[in-house]
Amino acid sequence: METRNPRRWWILIVLCLSGLVLLVDGMALTVAVPRISADLHATAQDTQWIIDSYILVFAGLLLTSGGLGDRFGRRRVMMIGLLLFGTASLAAMFAANPGELIAVRVLMGIGGALIMPSTLSILITVFDDAERPKAMAAWTCVALLGMVGSPVLGGVLIDHFSWHAIFFINIPVVALALLAGRTLMPESKGPWRKPDPLGAVLSAAGMTALVWWIIGIPAHGFFGGGSVVSLAVAVLALGGFVVWEHVTPAPMVPLALFRQRNFSGGSVSLALLEVANGGLLLVLTQYLQFVLGYSPVKAGLSFVPLAVTALAGNVAGAKLIARTGHRVPVLAGMLVMAASFGLLTTVSASTGFAVPAVALGLLGLGAGLAMPAAVSALMGTIPPEQAGVGSALNDTIGQAGSALGVAILGSLLASGFAGHLPAGTPAAARGSIAGAVAAAHGHGALVHAAREAFTASMSTTFAVGAVGVLAAALLATLVMRDAKPKPEAAEAAEPERELVA
Repeated sequence: METRNPRRWWILIVLCLSGLVLLVDGMALTVAVPRISADLHATAQDTQWIIDSYILVFAGLLLTSGGLGDRFGRRRVMMIGLLLFGTASLAAMFAANPGELIAVRVLMGIGGALIMPSTLSILITVFDDAERPKAMAAWTCVALLGMVGSPVLGGVLIDHFSWHAIFFINIPVVALALLAGRTLMPESKGPWRKPDPLGAVLSAAGMTALVWWIIGIPAHGFFGGGSVVSLAVAVLALGGFVVWEHVTPAPMVPLALFRQRNFSGGSVSLALLEVANGGLLLVLTQYLQFVLGYSPVKAGLSFVPLAVTALAGNVAGAKLIARTGHRVPVLAGMLVMAASFGLLTTVSASTGFAVPAVALGLLGLGAGLAMPAAVSALMGTIPPEQAGVGSALNDTIGQAGSALGVAILGSLLASGFAGHLPAGTPAAARGSIAGAVAAAHGHGALVHAAREAFTASMSTTFAVGAVGVLAAALLATLVMRDAKPKPEAAEAAEPERELVA
C-alpha cells in the first residue's frame, strides 16, 4: 500500500524556497553593507550590529523554535516565521537610520529561527528512509546554489537599483512559499509534552552568549575585553541547560540522541566542516576583489565552479548512499574537500584564478558528496515526533561551527596579514587588506606588499582549514556506523499524532 505523500516533491520545493530566502538575504546583505552604511550614515559599530543582531537572535532561538514546531505544528510555526520574515523585510525598505534597520533585523532573526528548523523537520517526516537521501541532496544543493548566487544577485540589484532591493526580493519569495505551503503542505506535530520554559530560557541565553563571544573573537581575542564575560555566561547557561534537560521529566531537547553514534559523529563532523568552510567565502572573496581586482559581481560569478560540481556531487552522493550507506560518501567527500583546502594553500599573489577555480570545483564536489550524507545520517536517528527539535540541533551546530570558523579563520588571517607586512607599514594599513589598499592611495609598493602579505596569511589559514576537514573525516570514520540501506524494506514511518492536509 502506497503511504508516501503524493505531493512530497512539491512540498520539497516549498521547503527549499523557505530555506533559500534566509540564505539569499544573508549572503546578499554582505555585498550591500558598504552602500547601506553610506546611505544611513552608519558607524562601524552600527554596521556590525546590522549583521550581528540577526545572527544572535537566530542562533539563540533555534532550539526553542524547534520545540515549538514539535508541539504546535511544524507547518504552522514555519508559516508564522515566513510571515514575520516577509513583514520585516518590507519594513527594512523604509528604515531611515541604523537603529531602525537593526530593530528590523532582530525581527527577521526571529522569523528565520522559526523557519529553518521547520523546513528540515518537515522534510524528514514527509520522506521515508528510501527517498530521504535524494530529498536531502536536493535541499543541500539549493542551499549551495543560493550561497554562490546570492552575492552575484546582490551586486546586480545594488548596481541597477539600490540596497532596498536586497530586502524587496524576499517579499515575492515569501509570498509564494506561504501560498504553496498553505495549499500543498501537511501539518505534523509530535505527541503533546509539557512545556519546558526553563530549558528554553537557558538554551536561548547560552547560545546567544556563545555566538556573541565568537563574534567578538577577531576584535578582542578569546579572553580579552568583555569576551570572558560572554564566555562565562555561555558556559554557565549551556551547562545548566544540559543538567536541567537530564533531570526534568519533560526535556525540550532529547540529549539521549547524542548516545547515537551517527548523531554524535555526524554533529561533530558537521561542526568541524562548518568551522573550515565558515571562513572560506570571507577569505576568497577578499582575494578575488583586493588581490585580483575583481568587482563584487565578478567575484560572485567566480564561485560558479563550486555550484556546478556541487550539483554533480549531490547526484553522485545520493546514488552512493543507496549502494554503500552514509559513511563512504561522507569520508570520500571530506577527503576531496581537504584536497581543495590543500590546493588553496599554494595560491600566491601572482597565481591568478586558475588554481582557485580548480580548488572551488573540488570543494563543491566534496561538499556535494559529504554534506547531504552527513545530515541524512544525523537526521535518520531522530524520532519523527522530535523532528523539529532534532532539526534545530542540526541547525544550531552548523550555525555555531560556521560562526566559530569565521571568527577563528578571520583572526588567523588578520594576525598573519599584519605579521607579514614589512616594518614601517602605516598602522591604518595593518588591520586588513581593504585598509591597506585604501591607505596606499595608489602607491604601488604598499599595494604589492599588502597582496603578498595577504596571500601568505591566506595559505596558513587554508592549511588550518584542511586540518579541520581531515579531523572531521577521521571522526566520521571512527564514530559513524552505517548499514547499506534496503529500499525494498523501507516503509513509511509510523504516522505521527497529527498529519492532515
